[in-house]
Amino acid sequence: MINIPRGTQDILPEETKKWRYIETKLDELMEFYNYQEIRTPIFESTELFARGVGGSTDVVSKGNVYLY
Repeated sequence: MINIPRGTQDILPEETKKWRYIETKLDELMEFYNYQEIRTPIFESTELFARGVGGSTDVVSKGNVYLY
């Protein structure tokens, strides 16, 4: 069995329906106020955080590293 990365969770079909409803309502509200959607990566490389907050902080030293 493959474990999902720490801090993540699967969203199963019944829960997906609820999420889709909420997302649709938020999309409608955002469109009404002229906001545009931006999608950022789900996972970022460790170097991004090392540059931004320093390589010796907890964010970098305790973070998971994923190779791709």
